[in-house]
Amino acid sequence: MGYSALPGWRLSLEYDYLNQDELRSGTHSVAGVPDGSELEHDTLNRYVTGALSYTPNSAWNVTLLVPYVIRDHSTYGDFDSTQPLPPLSYSRSSSIGDVKVVGSYQGWLPTRNLGVQLGVKLATGRYGTAVDFNAGPNAGTPLDASLQPGTGSTDLIVGAYYYRAVSQNFDAFFNAQFQSALRHHMDQPGNDYRPGNSTTVSAGLRYEASPRWVPQVQLNLLHKSPDQGALADVQSTAGIVAYLSPGITVQAARGLQLFGFVQVPVYSNLYGIQLFPRFTASVGVSYAL
Repeated sequence: MGYSALPGWRLSLEYDYLNQDELRSGTHSVAGVPDGSELEHDTLNRYVTGALSYTPNSAWNVTLLVPYVIRDHSTYGDFDSTQPLPPLSYSRSSSIGDVKVVGSYQGWLPTRNLGVQLGVKLATGRYGTAVDFNAGPNAGTPLDASLQPGTGSTDLIVGAYYYRAVSQNFDAFFNAQFQSALRHHMDQPGNDYRPGNSTTVSAGLRYEASPRWVPQVQLNLLHKSPDQGALADVQSTAGIVAYLSPGITVQAARGLQLFGFVQVPVYSNLYGIQLFPRFTASVGVSYAL
């Protein structure tokens, strides 16, 4: 986000853990689903993302992000209250997800603390009907399109950020980012799926009394519109969520930083019935070359 305007290369590796194991609808949790609807059990997501950033000067930056998606999913299938629960169907997959390239410009102000972002998400991950269930009654049938490692779309990413000191030891920061699918890749019959647009707005505060360790807290707001297409679950893929996210960055050595964050949902208003995480966690390392 332009917090460092020093020229050069930077490598980073991040691990994100997100376990969706709670059924929610609207603003509250639910115990089940209506007859005829799918009763999902859980979805465990782990993302390992490598990033390479290049800053030629204090005004420009470009970043390449390559995610590796590890996902376990289980479901009972269609629910019928007059029948016993069927055996679970399982899927376990791991593969490259959709790659992003994002450029930033922050040359308008001498302080270099106001910037804009423009990027693209590419359809590099498997999508549509590529990944099947591995075991259970649904073995050999494809996962929902929203559970595939990729979306099969080329997306536009636009954003902006701003940060400034608010006292001797505290910095405030704000950022917003919008992502929308521009092109759908339907090279296989039946791959009719378009992910919904998403908007993320964040505000936070960093405590910078020591250069060795920098704690911070963020408020993250996410709005997602429904997915579209014959493969989409239009009724259960949209909503608004707010997270409180404390974290810390530690200067472990010259050019080497370690970071960790926990993201706790404090509000959600979800369309339909969705699996939702009780928290997410992220850890990583960053090195300036």
